[in-house]
Parts: sequence; C-alpha cells; structure tokens
Amino acid sequence: MIQGELFGDPSEPAAPRGRSEPAPGAVLLPDWLDADAQLRLVAACREWACGPAGLHAVRMPTGGLMSVRMVSLGWHWYPYGYRRTADDGAPVKPFPPLLGNLARRAVADAYGERAAQIAGASSYEPDTAIVNHYAHGARMGLHQDRDERTDAPVVSLSLGDTCVFRLGNTETRTRPWTDLELRSGDLLVFGGPARFAYHGVVRTLAGTADPALGLVGRLNITVRESGLA
Repeated sequence: MIQGELFGDPSEPAAPRGRSEPAPGAVLLPDWLDADAQLRLVAACREWACGPAGLHAVRMPTGGLMSVRMVSLGWHWYPYGYRRTADDGAPVKPFPPLLGNLARRAVADAYGERAAQIAGASSYEPDTAIVNHYAHGARMGLHQDRDERTDAPVVSLSLGDTCVFRLGNTETRTRPWTDLELRSGDLLVFGGPARFAYHGVVRTLAGTADPALGLVGRLNITVRESGLA
C-alpha cells in the first residue's frame, strides 16, 4: 500500500490534523512540539548519542541485529530488561530533567481531568528514556513494552521523517490494529487499556523531515517510568 492509498492523495491540500484517540488510553496530539523545541531535542539527542554508553545497535537473543539504533538514558534497556551499565560497560547516561518535564506535561496534556482514571498518570514520575534512530529502511516489529515494573503511561515523541506507526491490540501481534501517521513534532501517549498494546513502526517515509532539523531519518524518544529502585 503506497502512501497516497493509506493517507490520501498527497497532491490535495492536507486536512487539518487534530487530537485523536486511536484506542482507549492512547492519545495522539499532532504538532505538540514546535519548531524550536524540535531543534533543541535533536541537538540533545546528538549529545546523548556520543560514547561512551552512546548510540548502538542492539543484538537480540536470536542473534540478529535490530535495524534501529538506540541510546538509553537513566536505565539501559537490553532484551529484555534494564540495568545501570551500557553494552560497552560504561555507566548509562543520566535521565535528563528536560525529558522528565516534557513527559509530565505530555501526560497532563493527553489526559487532562481524566488522569485519575489512567493508571500511573496523575502521579507520573518518569526516570528512563530510549532514543531510537531510524535510518532509511529501518523498522521495528510489533512488540509490547513489558520490561517496566509499572503500568504508568509511555510517552512517545517523533522527530524527523514521518513514519507509519502500527498500534495493535493487547493480546496478539495480529489484527485488529490501527496504522497512524506520526510526523515530526507529534506526541503519542499510551496508557490505561492501551499501555500493553503491541506496537511498532512499519516503515519510515524517507525525505519527509524538515531540512531545517538537519536530521537524516527519524528519531523517536520514548519516556517511561521504570518502577525500578
């Protein structure tokens, strides 16, 4: 299925993009990050990507390498858990206040007065983040975020190239699912009934990033509350 078939004829004027809730507990806020905020985050990601404990490819237990490269902050994620040291043996970089403040605001903006009805939303205290870099052709298979010891919401920020994000169900990797277009600056929060939904990135749309970002590919920042001591 080509982009035009999935998201409409690109030659026609784009329809306004507004807040949506693609699944119970999942909230998409388009253009949540303005241009300046995106530039600041891209610059921060470049710093976080530097070694030691920098950007790396993850080897799965099956032996294969993920096509996405990542860097962890606060806690180092590995398949399937968290620890305080990165794959190169260096201490993981600290979780930055910048992301903590953004994530708390994101959860508040997503749920508003409903926060008390979403597990972990009203007392959200994120302490870890994963920055994923999708080079052209990179993707991520459907998976659940189950390595945290809490059901508090996950905050996802998109930068750079647009992607097709697949939000599935909580039981299997098969249908039903919903395909979403995530553009640079978009915020997706998933908690409550959607917290353990299978999700992944089907593909990125190369060359769709604003050249002003100076970014090739896509960056995705996911912020979480680990529940770890």
